[in-house]
Amino acid sequence: MFERPGNQFEEGLDVDDPTLLQLKKACRMIDAAQFLQQEDGYYTVVIEASFSAIERTIQFYLLDTGLLHEDEYINHENVYQMGEDAGLYTKEFAGKLTNLWRNNRSDTYYREGIATEERARKMLELAKAVHSHVLQLAGESHECICNTA
Repeated sequence: MFERPGNQFEEGLDVDDPTLLQLKKACRMIDAAQFLQQEDGYYTVVIEASFSAIERTIQFYLLDTGLLHEDEYINHENVYQMGEDAGLYTKEFAGKLTNLWRNNRSDTYYREGIATEERARKMLELAKAVHSHVLQLAGESHECICNTA
């Protein structure tokens, strides 16, 4: 099934540029998280999508500035460190993102902790704020397909 991709692409993601694809995937994650937040009760998915949106937004910036090559893989903690190295935010903020990922996302993901409405709401707010901040720095708000720019 996945070997033959078909021709029905997700709206907004049919771009050839891997840099813009990361940005637009972040937008779709934010939009999906907002939708699920309105449906109430999907806190784990909202948290997951928010982390994914943050990471893809940072990856977009790294690709856009040439600090990351499209074939290069980076893990969760390294993407936050590379965002700091790129001047997106302070060392303190990078540390907070890393700790947030370690202490909340992995706890929720591995069921060592349970997602709450408040955590989901705050994570989505953070994802939208990071997304907006990066778009302003990159000067690429016109490429955004979500409502956060």
